[in-house]
Parts: sequence; structure tokens; C-alpha cells
Amino acid sequence: MIYLPTIKQLQYLVSLHRTGHFGRAAEACHVSQSTLSAGIRELEILLDSTLVERTRRVVRFTPLGEQVVARAWRLLAEAEAIAELARASGRPLAGELRLGVIPTIAPFLLPRLLPGLRAAWPELRLYLREEQSDHACALLARGELDCVLLALPWACGDVEAEPLFDDPILLAFHPEDLPAPPAEIDPATLPEDRLLLLEDGHCLTDHALAACGRSGLRADTAILGTSLHTLVQMVENRIGCTFLPRLAVDSGILASTRVETRPLDSPLASRTIALVWRPSSPRSAEFRLLADELRKAARSLDAT
Repeated sequence: MIYLPTIKQLQYLVSLHRTGHFGRAAEACHVSQSTLSAGIRELEILLDSTLVERTRRVVRFTPLGEQVVARAWRLLAEAEAIAELARASGRPLAGELRLGVIPTIAPFLLPRLLPGLRAAWPELRLYLREEQSDHACALLARGELDCVLLALPWACGDVEAEPLFDDPILLAFHPEDLPAPPAEIDPATLPEDRLLLLEDGHCLTDHALAACGRSGLRADTAILGTSLHTLVQMVENRIGCTFLPRLAVDSGILASTRVETRPLDSPLASRTIALVWRPSSPRSAEFRLLADELRKAARSLDAT
């Protein structure tokens, strides 16, 4: 007879890999540290292999341990999908939903959308996690997020997507730097040494550079900022110009500044806000319903 690992043993192992610390892993699993350690040791005995090298300061996974963790992620995601399949057969948009949102969307869209969503679906417990696009997509693939609100185009792996609305990308500048700007800005006229971009990992940078036909622009040829709010302050102080999504501008990010915006004369100067999820998720119907709610809420905001 072949003895198989238990779900609980794999949960302990994955939690340890995610946290890199026995105490924090035990806390995440709501068990004592000794219980978690014993469970992982039982798994190693079952497999007759060492998965984790234990030292006083460092938790290090063996090569085999890394392979087991990678498969455990997939197995646990499928186990969770079984539970979600039963839950989703009941009331839609009820219970827990873990939504990832990228930083160039979260502070500008969610405050305006969440009140209506809570009113429409009071039984929905929405847990939000703000992450950059790559990490959000990785968490989605591993089953740590149920769906992600991001901007397309973006390579997020094998996902289903429901587009919500288009979000134009604008040039933001200080009026003393462009005293007589045209109605639309030709991206070819923008000097590279005056471009202020978000640091690596933000998809808005890729979208903006694609709109300018400068996808190959190296990050070290431009000045980088950590957030859109930081970039706005840099523009206000005449350090350069930057790109802002209309979503952020309409949310008042330029309040109390002299910064102005103009559209870019480019067919690529836009991003598509979309809700994405794993194709294998049993909650696809719920996510489409959620996308419909978000889409309706966004249209109502445009009308105000």
C-alpha cells in the first residue's frame, strides 16, 4: 500500500515555504509551532526524504523540497476548488473572495466602487490585496488570490478575462515646461531624459512606453518613481513630465497642484481595466457577475 501525504501536511509545508519561518507558518495555519514541525517531519518520514534543512537562523528547502512545494501548490488549489464548487452552487457573491488589485488602479477605483458593491451584495466578504502585476498574477496562479483587477495588455499566464472599461493614458506636465501645448501631444517629441516613469514592475510603464513607441527604453535612462502620487509631485517641481491614467486624474490626483494633462496622439495610448481569473476556477460565473457589477458601477461614475 502507498501512503499518500495529507492535505494538512502539504498545507504546513507550503506555509513554511511562503513565510520562511516555523513560527509564522504555524500562526498562518492556526496551529502550534510544534504541531506544524511534527506534521512536516511526518511528511518527510512518509516520503523517506529530507524536504527542509533546519538551522537556527535559516529555513532552507532542499531541491526535492522545492519540487514537492511546487506540486503541493497545485494540489491545494484543486482541493480548494472542490470546496468552492460546492459553495458556489449556493448563493452567488456570498462568502469570502480574495481580490488582487494593482497599485495604479486600487486607490483610484475602489473607493468609488466598493460602497455600491457592498450594498448590492451584503453577504460578500471581499479581501483586497494590492500587488504589482507580476506578483498578483503569480499569486493568482498559485491559488492565493481568486481573481485580479489589472490593466491589459499584460502577460498574466493562462487566465480568463472580462474587460471592464478603457482607461486613456495622458501626458502630465508643468505648464511652465509646455507653455502652449497642443490639444494632443506627439509622443515622438518627448525627450527621454525628461520622462518620469514608475519603477520596474508597474505595468503602466510598459503601456505608456508602448504608446510612445519606445518599449525598448531602459529604466536607467529615465527617473523612476515609486507611485503615481510621487510622480505628480516630481512634475509639480518641474523635474520632468510623466504619464497618468485618466482614472487617476478623474479621482483628483492633481488637486492642489499646477500640473496639467493632455491626451497622447497615439492609437496605443490606453489600457483596458479587466477582471481576470483562472480558467479552472469553479467560480467563473460569479466572477462574470462581479465584472458586470464593476462595469455598471464604472459607467454610473462616468455619468456623474
